[in-house]
Amino acid sequence: MGSQIIERPYSDDTLMDEGKIRLEPQPPYAVVLHNDPINGFDYVVQVLQKVFGYGQGKAFLLTMRAHCLGRSTVWTGSLEVAELRAEQIVGCGPDPAQVSAGAPPLRVSVEPMPHSS
Repeated sequence: MGSQIIERPYSDDTLMDEGKIRLEPQPPYAVVLHNDPINGFDYVVQVLQKVFGYGQGKAFLLTMRAHCLGRSTVWTGSLEVAELRAEQIVGCGPDPAQVSAGAPPLRVSVEPMPHSS
């Protein structure tokens, strides 16, 4: 198989000073924490503090939002970092005090942020 060269059309407005190509910003992604009925509230607060370095107040408010609304956006940024942070949260495992009750690891998702116009 031969290699192919793919040409992409561009216009003058895609170039910056000195002929450099302008990089488009990547859309932000959200790490969303989902509520569950088994893991303890204090444990979730501790995980958010550990993974994101949040203070107790911010971690508490994010956890409370997940508890009351069923989900809480706990971080936003690039897709790669969002995926890493989600893996770190899951990697903390379930609340050790609730393992005997069948607690799963915390449930999170990585979701694209809605576009604002």
